[in-house]
Amino acid sequence: MIRIVKLQFQPEKIADFLSFFDGIKEKVNTFPGCNGMQLLQDLENPCIVFTYSNWNSPNDLENYRTSETFIGIWSTIKPWFAEKAAAWSVDAYFDGFEL
Repeated sequence: MIRIVKLQFQPEKIADFLSFFDGIKEKVNTFPGCNGMQLLQDLENPCIVFTYSNWNSPNDLENYRTSETFIGIWSTIKPWFAEKAAAWSVDAYFDGFEL
């Protein structure tokens, strides 16, 4: 299962977010049930970032979302948002990366 989350930060907070992310990225990337994560930054608006993470199951994602790790991350970054976050849970219909 793939989780895509769009986050848009206040312009004066994007550097704070990127610095914070560098300190917590491995906690998420190695969370039980997570098979890897990427942070993607929009080329036209660098205040917009996407997290792209791969999870073994919806239960693994839910365990993360209710964990102290997630709650701590979210409580830190949420005040920096310029817009409400948007999230999608999807399955890959075609995956050309696995060639």
